[in-house]
Amino acid sequence: MSEIVLDSVDIQILRALQENARLTTKELAARVNLSTTPVFERLKRLEKNGFIKKYVAVLDAGKLGRGFTVFCSVKLKQMSRTVARDFISVIKDIPQVAECYNISGEYDYLLKIQAPDMTYYNEFIINVLGNIDAIGSILSSFVMAEIKNTHALYL
Repeated sequence: MSEIVLDSVDIQILRALQENARLTTKELAARVNLSTTPVFERLKRLEKNGFIKKYVAVLDAGKLGRGFTVFCSVKLKQMSRTVARDFISVIKDIPQVAECYNISGEYDYLLKIQAPDMTYYNEFIINVLGNIDAIGSILSSFVMAEIKNTHALYL
């Protein structure tokens, strides 16, 4: 399969959509100085080829009572394909886990948890993560101030 090459117009489209995914095709066309038909075709190509994975609304966690952000480092008792697969399967089904990354270093996974407060997080550790047999240890880091939070990729 040949590699898809993005040109400067594709990059402009992606940048504009990262700023506002609700732009209409007409508005997007005006921003990139093309007519609507080629912009529509480019959008479909970008979606089809996986450059655009999905369109989402970015919510305000604080206003929704989930402003207590915790990064939770998890070390498994042992690392094997089966244990990792089972852990990942369980983590994917826990709605409080906003993000999960397999990382290098002293810990195996990094979880991002959005909670209402410390009490809720403590209960989450005991009643949810505490019930996952594969977990050997957990290190929690609490966000004191959010300095930068963007979902946009640098293009």
